[in-house]
Amino acid sequence: MCYSLSIQSSIDFRNRNALKIHGDRAVLTSSLPTLRLPSLAERYRRKKLLLCSGRGVGDLRFDGNTPVELCGIIPRHRLRVSCSDARRTPEETAAEVIAQPDFSEFITSERVKVVAMLALALALCNADRVVMSVAIVPLSLSRGWSKSFSGIVQSSFLWGYLISPIAGGTLVDRYGGKVVMAWGVALWSLATFLTPWAADTSLWALLAARAMVGVAEGVALPCMNNMVARWFPPTERSRAVGIAMAGFQLGNVVGLMLSPILMSQGGIYGPFVIFGLSGFLWLLVWLSATSSVPDRHPQITKSELEYIKQKQQTSTRVNKQYITGGIPPFGRLLSKMPTWAVIIANSMHSWGFFVILSWMPIYFNTVYHVNLKQAAWFSAVPWSMMAFTGYLAGFWSDLLIRRGTSITLTRKIMQSIGFIGPGIALIGLTTAKQPLVASAWLSLAVGLKSFSHLGFLINLQEIAPEYSGVLHGMCLTAGTLAAIVGTVGAGFFVELLGSFQGFILLTAILYLLSALFYNIYATGERVDFDTTAA
Repeated sequence: MCYSLSIQSSIDFRNRNALKIHGDRAVLTSSLPTLRLPSLAERYRRKKLLLCSGRGVGDLRFDGNTPVELCGIIPRHRLRVSCSDARRTPEETAAEVIAQPDFSEFITSERVKVVAMLALALALCNADRVVMSVAIVPLSLSRGWSKSFSGIVQSSFLWGYLISPIAGGTLVDRYGGKVVMAWGVALWSLATFLTPWAADTSLWALLAARAMVGVAEGVALPCMNNMVARWFPPTERSRAVGIAMAGFQLGNVVGLMLSPILMSQGGIYGPFVIFGLSGFLWLLVWLSATSSVPDRHPQITKSELEYIKQKQQTSTRVNKQYITGGIPPFGRLLSKMPTWAVIIANSMHSWGFFVILSWMPIYFNTVYHVNLKQAAWFSAVPWSMMAFTGYLAGFWSDLLIRRGTSITLTRKIMQSIGFIGPGIALIGLTTAKQPLVASAWLSLAVGLKSFSHLGFLINLQEIAPEYSGVLHGMCLTAGTLAAIVGTVGAGFFVELLGSFQGFILLTAILYLLSALFYNIYATGERVDFDTTAA
């Protein structure tokens, strides 16, 4: 097999000690006594030699015995390479040349099957979550609940979601994503299935059932982040997160669109029963077809396993504290500004996410006087857009890194689009006079919001790979506090001012300020948490 590669950046031939890809994506590092290249015209023999699409290189050899064919003038997979005098350890100076798999190899790989199962789990997670956003309308009418009290009922999910992310993230880092995700799906599916019984028993039983859904779902995103970090090399993680989060958003679509139909056929509680049972079906497949790490997977091929191991740029260290049951270093994690950058970003993401998810059906129903089914459909369209743009954003993010853009700059570009875009779109939403126009503005806001998943969300794996689970849990806890304030506050805000517009403008301003904070303090580099200095 011939692997097409292209060297597109300058190589300093006086300093051949280390060879690495731009943006800290290593192609190889080696102490090279010789670097054999075809004869070149005199004008190309300089200190820095630029090899671009106009000049092909036939053969490149390292240490005289490791040939790499460079085929074609414009190869499919391009790698930017530079040379430096960096001091390297013996492990780092081992020569590696790894070819990128083509699309067919990638899409049929075991790692994509794993992330597809994660996407389905996240779809169920959001479908079970969003059911109450639709059911709250008839429940409020039948039981005489005010908008502020409806906000409290909807926020009961968040009470449970506030408790579990840190503990769940710690468990994920210690026991792996497969086991923790299985328990999470089992518990939230059971709580969803029992919601009709709880609602008919008492208000407190209903609140407790929804809180239990929140407790169980608090482990879902830390599990996803942990497994993506272990199954995917850095140059594929953005796409993997894009696939997983596409499932997350499609869960909103499925929940919002199917709930009114299921309610018309099976009553108010029909969706709770159907979605609860679906979780147990997913669980059977998950337990038999996945593993927490690639080398424990029963069906993975040797070539794919070697590819994953070799392409892992930052090896995840085993934290001995977790093995012995120690407490994660919360103080050191919170002493660094990049940690606060992802916490603030996650908090704003959760504020906007839950406000839109919880209140948009009521917003369309009260502001534009559409019926429940139409309100659910208008609310579902934006999440369809988010699922689509999320994958495109992941593909673009990986492409930027492969072409040499630094990880830090890539994350800041994605985060800026993901927060500044929704901020502007929400301002446009306040001017809409028709439900179609409002849905268009909302679709733009939610669609651009998906870019932030390739900012703060994947950034967790990069700044603290050994603490990615617990750090994600910390971010989710902070985000849940923000979501509770936003969800409950929206109800009181609307009752006080009699309009949604002011709260939407407040949310837009917070998006813009959060984007500024992230761009100042975020980094794509691994952060040293062994010291407490800022």
